[in-house]
Amino acid sequence: MVDIFELIFGQYATYDSTDVTLEIMAVIFGFLSVWFAKQNNIWVFPTGLISTGIFVYLLFKWELLGDMMINAYYFAMSIYGWYVWTRKTNNTLTPITRTTKQEKRVSLIIFLATLLFVYVVYLYAGKWTSWVPYVDTLTTAIFFVGMWLMARRKIENWSFWIIGDVISVPLYLYKGLSFTSFQYLVFTAIAIFGYQAWKKTLDKPQATASE
Repeated sequence: MVDIFELIFGQYATYDSTDVTLEIMAVIFGFLSVWFAKQNNIWVFPTGLISTGIFVYLLFKWELLGDMMINAYYFAMSIYGWYVWTRKTNNTLTPITRTTKQEKRVSLIIFLATLLFVYVVYLYAGKWTSWVPYVDTLTTAIFFVGMWLMARRKIENWSFWIIGDVISVPLYLYKGLSFTSFQYLVFTAIAIFGYQAWKKTLDKPQATASE
């Protein structure tokens, strides 16, 4: 048992205590954000802003460029999503819907453009030294699409979150970020329930956010 604990959390012995505290805070607010997303609640965005803001700082400090870009993008998209979710049409808040053909094309463009962008960033930084950057590039593209679809309140966003979360669990454990790895494990479960919850409300005349 001690050996397992050392394997999972031993790397934190060399970390600054402030950084460990910040990571735990970011994980807690990340949990809250995903939970509010599952509940179709507007608080997904303010809690998400806190979590991603902290992660941007930590990941920049730890030189995890792909992860940092994911969280910087989340931060920006949380502001955009907050606006979209509260925008009213005919006195009705933006409902949960399925992606249109145009949105699917945009999703593909975002995915491919992200792959290219992260590849160039890692190439410029000289980070193509192991298999990790390749997985980082893939998860970054997956999460970019998922966040854009969530901001637009599209039910397909959950499929991208589930795939990306499953990949991220062992990835972050390998990177030595055990708390973050555990976060993505919980995110996977919440994303599954989130899809089921959104699906139930998809066909309702007015699916609005809790304010």
